[in-house]
Amino acid sequence: MSSRLQILLPEGLDARLRKAAQRSRMSKGAWVRHAIEQALASGPTEPDPLARLASLGAPTADIDQMLAEIEAGRR
Repeated sequence: MSSRLQILLPEGLDARLRKAAQRSRMSKGAWVRHAIEQALASGPTEPDPLARLASLGAPTADIDQMLAEIEAGRR
């Protein structure tokens, strides 16, 4: 079963899409479906925020302990 996706494109983007589809000898719809497939297959373009945070190697501890250490450092 298929579902319909309707989007509004600015004129300039629509013209670029039309030209790209023509160069590929595809309809605009087929070109967009192909582009979506490629984008989804390549995975996320931005790293997972939690994975990025974990990669920083920042100190971690119980939140109450960290807050107590912050307060102790202010004195």
